[in-house]
Amino acid sequence: MHIGILQTGHAPDTMRAAVGAYSDYFERLLAGEGFRFTTWDVVDDIFPERVDAAEGWLITGSKHGAYEDLPWIARLEAFLRAAYAAEVPIVGICFGHQILAQALGGRVEKFSGGWAVGPTSYDWGGETVRLNAWHQDQVVEAPAEAEVIARDGFCANAALAYGKRALTIQAHPEYDDAAIEMLIAARGPTMGIPDQLAAAKAALGQGDDRAAIAARIAAFFREARDG
Repeated sequence: MHIGILQTGHAPDTMRAAVGAYSDYFERLLAGEGFRFTTWDVVDDIFPERVDAAEGWLITGSKHGAYEDLPWIARLEAFLRAAYAAEVPIVGICFGHQILAQALGGRVEKFSGGWAVGPTSYDWGGETVRLNAWHQDQVVEAPAEAEVIARDGFCANAALAYGKRALTIQAHPEYDDAAIEMLIAARGPTMGIPDQLAAAKAALGQGDDRAAIAARIAAFFREARDG
């Protein structure tokens, strides 16, 4: 199955030098699932020509806000609405989670409650799922057709399911602990939350459920394709 990665941001230079672009994180996350990947840097206004240029779409995270008045964001929303209407399966992570919700009538805000960073436990249909988070923006109103499938006390819409058309997640299943440490080093000094970042760093190394969510994403793509 051919997965198109819609790259909506660039990793800090130190991360790219060490481990590659955001798209590389997802290729590693989904390695062994039988997918092949092509990346389009939509953040640089490089878009697929058609919504069927891939059999499924994966939208990455970004430092940008979905609500920013940037030409590529408006173009991405239009592309996602067209892909959704054509029933090409979509997976969105962090910014990808937010931009699809906004494109389909939901609302995204810079959350007044602050940031979620590092290891975070979510209630996923009664199951506790632990993933690394890195966000202040979040979906504060989900689209009418979305079902909330994960939440925690900080983020009420932590994962959304849109039938067989889309699956989106606010946290970062692609980020291992090393990625969080690199983000703290690269972006932490300007965030103004030193105590929270120190606590997040101290909480690393206790295990997570990245592999289980990777399997869930892969299963979603295959089931959506197979109808």
